[in-house]
Amino acid sequence: MAFDLFLLEVVISGLMTGVMYALVALGFVLIFKASGVFNFAQGVLALFAALALYDFLAEDGWFFAVFGFTLPVWLAIPATALIMILLAWVIERAVLRFLVKQEEIILFMATIGLAFVLEGLGDLLFGSDVKPLDIGIPQGASDWLLDNFNLYVEKLEIVAAATAAVLVTALAIFFQKTRVGRALRAVADDHQAALSVGISLDKIWVIVWSVSGIVALVAGIMWGSKSGVQFSLSLIALKALPVLILGGFTSVPGAIVGGLIIGVGEKVAEVYVGPLVGGAIENWFAYVLALGFLLFRPQGLFGERIIERV
Repeated sequence: MAFDLFLLEVVISGLMTGVMYALVALGFVLIFKASGVFNFAQGVLALFAALALYDFLAEDGWFFAVFGFTLPVWLAIPATALIMILLAWVIERAVLRFLVKQEEIILFMATIGLAFVLEGLGDLLFGSDVKPLDIGIPQGASDWLLDNFNLYVEKLEIVAAATAAVLVTALAIFFQKTRVGRALRAVADDHQAALSVGISLDKIWVIVWSVSGIVALVAGIMWGSKSGVQFSLSLIALKALPVLILGGFTSVPGAIVGGLIIGVGEKVAEVYVGPLVGGAIENWFAYVLALGFLLFRPQGLFGERIIERV
């Protein structure tokens, strides 16, 4: 019984970690669905959003230095969302509009450069030290689960799971039921065809980068609350890559399912296989699993099979 309970705790811990990965992967899916490009800067967007939010809340930031007061959480979060929307507009004006007719590899390289620019800008504006982010999300173990089932589950991870469920539902409705969502899918299928029917790539890309920035803000809040706002947060983009390979680059639900599989897989592997191979399997297990998927199902569980006729 003790073994079963321990296994259940490991699985639940993996599921909650997988949700945190999926929150980052959702931003990648949004950009990929609209442009067919893997946005390497998504992890840095999450970092930048978390840094901006902390600055609005803390007395050691430039906002307090300029205005002499900090914002309450209920104002700081919308203010940060506005910052991310403004950033999306700047990215479209300064970068994307000049690359509309370029190959996808050019756009991908542009996002790599954008990642380094945003990381350097974040360091310049907010400093590189680790910043504790507290917006009132409950911390510690869930007393109800601990008392009734003897299960240790973090309250923050439960909040993250609920938030991810709401985001996935909202994004699925957005892409399937709204005119803008259908336009986004049309742009993803063929830029030139979308232009020929009157869809403005400028507006579409501002919208999708804005939505992706808000998703990055949610991811930054959860990861910042969990481990502090630090520049290693940008590296979670690398862990989101195997999540996308498993779930599919074009599927919003796939980002969640892929995250859950990766989270559970690496936790179970670390606990039960790690001791047999010297440990530290959690750091690379996700990439091995992703490699297996690339060999047998490269489009992922929910991705669309791409067939090109020559």
